[in-house]
Amino acid sequence: MPTGREKNHDRLGQVQFLTVAEVADIMRVSKMTVYRLVHSGELPAVRVGRSFRVPENEVHAYLENAYYSAG
Repeated sequence: MPTGREKNHDRLGQVQFLTVAEVADIMRVSKMTVYRLVHSGELPAVRVGRSFRVPENEVHAYLENAYYSAG
C-alpha cells in the first residue's frame, strides 16, 4: 500500500511544468507579466533554483477563470 509521500510523488510526476517564457507565449503576454502574476499569487508556481516553473493545468485554469462578458 503506497504511503502519503509516494502518492504525492506519483501525482507530481504527472504534472507538466512550463517555464515563464512558455507561459508568456501561451498567454501572449510578456515574461514580466507572468512574473507579476506569480509574485502576486494569482498564478501558482514552483521555484526551482533561481527560476520558476508553472504547472500547465494552472495556466489553463487561470485563463478559463479570466473570461468575462463585456456589454
